[in-house]
Amino acid sequence: MKALITAGGRGTRLRPITHTSNKHLIPIANKPMIHYAIEAVVAAGIQEIGIVVNPETEAELREALGGGAPWGAKITYISQETPAGLAHVIKISEDFIKKEPFVFYLGDNVIVGGIGHFVKTFVADKAHCHLVLSKVKDPQRFGVPELRNGRIIGIEEKPKRPKSPYAVTGIYIYDHHIFEAVNKIGPSKRGELEISDAHQYLIENGFGISYSEITGWWKDTGQPEDLLEANRFVLDQIAESPDGISIDGEVDAKSELRGKVIIEKGAKVVQSQVRGPAIIGAGTRIENSYIGPYTSIYHDCEIKNSELEYSIVLERCRITDIDVRIEKSLLGREVELFRGMARPRTQKFVIGDQSRIELS
Repeated sequence: MKALITAGGRGTRLRPITHTSNKHLIPIANKPMIHYAIEAVVAAGIQEIGIVVNPETEAELREALGGGAPWGAKITYISQETPAGLAHVIKISEDFIKKEPFVFYLGDNVIVGGIGHFVKTFVADKAHCHLVLSKVKDPQRFGVPELRNGRIIGIEEKPKRPKSPYAVTGIYIYDHHIFEAVNKIGPSKRGELEISDAHQYLIENGFGISYSEITGWWKDTGQPEDLLEANRFVLDQIAESPDGISIDGEVDAKSELRGKVIIEKGAKVVQSQVRGPAIIGAGTRIENSYIGPYTSIYHDCEIKNSELEYSIVLERCRITDIDVRIEKSLLGREVELFRGMARPRTQKFVIGDQSRIELS
C-alpha cells in the first residue's frame, strides 16, 4: 500500500501567513503540520509516500522534508500545476500509485489515534473505497454523506442543506478503481474535479464503499481558529516527563513553570512565568514575561516584558513591552510587536495584505 499526501493549495484562508510559505509547514506544537500526516501513514506501515505540491512552494517542501529518511520512508514529489480539485490530485498521481491500494491524506488534517485501524477495516471489508467520517457542527463546509441503513447512498460537496451531520474527513482509502472515477467525472461549477463527485460515481456504478466514524479528535486546519484549536489539543497530548515538565534549555531561579511545559534546547526563561501546556522553542528567550496555557513559541524568538496566551508564534518573532495580554493570536515569521516611546502616544502599523488586527 502507498500513501498520497496533499501539500499544495494556496492556503488563502490563512493569509497573510501563507503569502510567502506553504501552509503545511506551519507548526502545531512546534512541529510542521505535515509531519503529523507523514507520521500517521508510516505508523500504519506505509513507506512509499507521494506528496502533491504546487510549483511555487515545491522547493521549500523539498528542503523541509527531503527524501523521507527521518521517517524511514521514501517520498516522491508530484507537482500540480493548477489547483484543480482533490479528484485532480488523484488523477495526476496515477503513474505513482499504479495499481496499488493507497491512503489519500489531506496534509492539513490532524487526527488523534492514527489511521491504522481504518486501513485494517478497508482490507477486511474488501472495499473499493473507505471513507472516514466525523460528526461536525458545520457540515456545510465539507463533503457530506447521505446515510441509509448503515450505507452511504450519496455524497454532496458543501451542500446548503446537509443530509447528515457528518463530514467526509481528509482521510480516504482506495483501490485502483478510483482512477476510473476521476477520469470519468467533469469539472464542477467552480471549475474543479470534486472528490465528492468521484465518490458519487463509485456509488452509482456499484463499487463498494465502506466507512468508519472518528470517535476521537479530528481537525481540518484550514482557518486560523482551527490551527489554534489543533495546537491546543496537541499540546494536551504531548508526551512529557513524569512531573509534566521537560527542560532542555535554561530556566533561572526567579522563573516559575507550572503544568506541562517543554523548554527546548537553547531556550532561556528569565524572570518569567510559564503555565502549561506550552512549548518554548530552541533558541527562544523569554524575559520578564508571562506565557499562558496553549501557547507554542517557535525557535529563535524573543518575548520581553509581555504577556501571551493561547497563541502560536512562528520563528524569529520579537514581542517587546506590550502592555496588554496577547490572546488567540497567530503571528507569522519575523513579526515584530513593540511599544513605541514617542509622544503623543499613537498606534503605528506596517501590515501586509489580508492581515487582521483587533484592538481593545
